[in-house]
Amino acid sequence: MSGQGNGGRTPNGLVLDYAGVLTDSGGENLLEFVDTAREHGVRTALLSNAAGGGSVRRRLHGRFDELVFSGEVGVMKPEPEIFLLTAERLGLPPEECVFVDDAPGNVWGAVGVGMVGVRHDTVPGTITELSALFPGLGVDLPPESPSGVPF
Repeated sequence: MSGQGNGGRTPNGLVLDYAGVLTDSGGENLLEFVDTAREHGVRTALLSNAAGGGSVRRRLHGRFDELVFSGEVGVMKPEPEIFLLTAERLGLPPEECVFVDDAPGNVWGAVGVGMVGVRHDTVPGTITELSALFPGLGVDLPPESPSGVPF
């Protein structure tokens, strides 16, 4: 699933949901992708509908440029304002951001403001799609079985 607004340019921002994406089996591989992206100058954000950061903030502090929690900013996904706020905090227009979430409605909300949307299903599948959107940032993955679960 992709947005229409990036005009074929390589994106400069990567925004990921927490629960259902980074908590998925193999989520550490997505964090490795985030680390690699940051090393290559891509701005990164965690965007969660959680009430507050708590232990997630402590665990992921330093892994992302921005951590945005709905309970702290007073707006939730899929409302357009939260995607616009996150892009603003990254210092980027929404059209330069890729958003990853397991909830289709949240992905469509991001696409609605001009972001490129990636619906997370499996970690290997998401990394494959992100690798196509961010050329040169791929990470090595374990082989994936036909069911989508790594062997």
